[in-house]
Amino acid sequence: RTGSSPLTFVLTGIPSLPTSSSWMALPLCCLYLLMLLGNCTVLWMIKTDHSLHTPMYYLLSMLSMADLGLSLSTLPTMLAIFWFESTSLRFEACIVQMYFIHSFSAIESGVLVAMAFDRFVAICYPLRYASVLTSSLIMKAAGAIFMRGVCVVLPVAVLIKKMPFCRPRVLSHSFCLHQDMLRLVCGDVRVNSLYGLTAVILTKGLDSLTILLSYMMIIRAILRTVSREAQAKAFSTCVSHLCAVLVFYIPLIGLSIIHRFGKHLPPLTHTLLADAYLLVPPVLNPLVYSWKTKQIRRRILILLCQR
Repeated sequence: RTGSSPLTFVLTGIPSLPTSSSWMALPLCCLYLLMLLGNCTVLWMIKTDHSLHTPMYYLLSMLSMADLGLSLSTLPTMLAIFWFESTSLRFEACIVQMYFIHSFSAIESGVLVAMAFDRFVAICYPLRYASVLTSSLIMKAAGAIFMRGVCVVLPVAVLIKKMPFCRPRVLSHSFCLHQDMLRLVCGDVRVNSLYGLTAVILTKGLDSLTILLSYMMIIRAILRTVSREAQAKAFSTCVSHLCAVLVFYIPLIGLSIIHRFGKHLPPLTHTLLADAYLLVPPVLNPLVYSWKTKQIRRRILILLCQR
């Protein structure tokens, strides 16, 4: 790294597929456009419609911002590979991309926990909802979630920046991930691996357990409701959030498992799971919330009728 040539990594597109592939680049562009349109529309509607200025929709706007950050972190290298056949990336740029991907991922996980708490209070303590989930509490939660995502991932970037890397420096994905970069280190990676595992446990590990605990109490409260109609109504308010949790955590868990235990699997499996983890939630979340949330659906229909 001290020589004249800068340290660079080679990014991999999709195994067995040419890097310059218009039939792959066009769907990717469509996905990114759909993600931008969906999340920006949700943010604009929540900002302009005062009836949506409630804790639930403030949290939804935070989810949309995290989705935008997560997708825009991968956008430069994904499009560079499939549009311009540019597969090399400077070490510093790779570190920055890795930092933003993991930070926004931790932020999104924290927002999903806050949304689970919102549903828990709304169903288990409906009369205290307005007094518990105040605007002040939402702002403090947003600040804590953001700071946790920023601070927990920072040592990951600092530690890996000091590591020596072997040749060939070929990464397995179209973007930089910590586990993938760690695989190419020539030195002792025990500290990096231990801290990386600790960071995952302190963010997504604790978050997933908190969400699971919240839904256990939500289900218990719903089952205690006598009326079947009331049960169905209470559960329907959780469907959108459950979908968001599933599309975020299922690819994440799958990717973590195959990175540790699935080294014998074909490279295409790793690539597809990583792409699903980073691309699918930002695209699906606005669609699910727009379809399942009556206020947003009604607002979209009004806008379409006006045009």
